[in-house]
Amino acid sequence: MKKYGVRPEAWGPFAEGNHGIFTHPVLTKIGEKYGKSAAQTALRWNIQRGVMVIPKSTHKDRMEQNMDIWDFTLSGEDMKEIAGLDIGHSEIVNHFDPVFVKRVHSRKIHD
Repeated sequence: MKKYGVRPEAWGPFAEGNHGIFTHPVLTKIGEKYGKSAAQTALRWNIQRGVMVIPKSTHKDRMEQNMDIWDFTLSGEDMKEIAGLDIGHSEIVNHFDPVFVKRVHSRKIHD
């Protein structure tokens, strides 16, 4: 992706609210070191590894918290610990499903 100037985007940077992400012990513990919430820690982790995030919220206070991730940097150790939470596959789409892949590749985005 880097070769072509493409940046990945987290479709659901909060894991669709699953896996207890907003209270996850690892994210909470790391966030406390920086005075941040588990959600802010998850967003910062994605940003630091070059992933675009568009968190969804209809609550003004949460929108403000989502933007308040630019005043800290996670350590390499923190980044590694959070990466260890990866379940190894998307829960939104199955990228290995031939029907899904065909549908994506049949979309024409330009002339």
